[in-house]
Amino acid sequence: MTTVDLPRSFTIRDASHRIDNPFDAGKLATLGRALPLSPGTRILDLCCGKGELLATWARDHGITGHGVDISTVSIGRAHATAAELGVADQVTFEHGDAAGYVSAEPVDIAACVGATWIGGGVPGTVALLERSVRPGGLLLVGEPFWRAEPPSEEAVRACHASSREDFADLPGLVRLFGELGYDLVEMVLADEDSWDRYAAAQWMNIRDFLDASPDDELAPAFREELDRAPLDYVTYTRHLLGWGVFVLRKR
Repeated sequence: MTTVDLPRSFTIRDASHRIDNPFDAGKLATLGRALPLSPGTRILDLCCGKGELLATWARDHGITGHGVDISTVSIGRAHATAAELGVADQVTFEHGDAAGYVSAEPVDIAACVGATWIGGGVPGTVALLERSVRPGGLLLVGEPFWRAEPPSEEAVRACHASSREDFADLPGLVRLFGELGYDLVEMVLADEDSWDRYAAAQWMNIRDFLDASPDDELAPAFREELDRAPLDYVTYTRHLLGWGVFVLRKR
């Protein structure tokens, strides 16, 4: 039986990240404080990555939760983080494809932070999350947006998009939430510093891998990426691409 998993390149690139998005620990804590979290609040986190959201909020706010992720490496790290923070009895993690996952019992908060491809985009992901949340509960959606109009196709590709239409601008994204029947009730946005920590850490991870494994089959592609990625980032991504977590409640 074949185990579903992320390609090895993803785990190498993000090896040192605790949060696999352009959010730092401070912003994750800010988001937790902005929410109505209390002991016993139940959270489902689809594409939970290394479990930092659930584990730190369990430690800081007493929540309980369940995370699902397709990466075996990330799920292993999530279990380790929960043990490290002393919350292994409050949060659980499951290896699996989050696309189509629905909680067996309604939760207070259903989250998909930075992985809306599991629903084919924002509308499909919102529709998936609302199948798990209780009436009056909250959705957390992490999503990129254009901070400024990309000037060229080169700029679009540097921002990890295949076309300009892959992302909305911030007003367009907020408008979309309304069209889906949701009020935007909170948000915490990445800034250039948190983007730097996310992107630049990847360059170090790639360079460490190249130094340690120069003959690996992934080495040529990573060498090409490291030649290109820092310049693409400072030229385009840092000022063109925004990212945030948006808190939604059904109208």
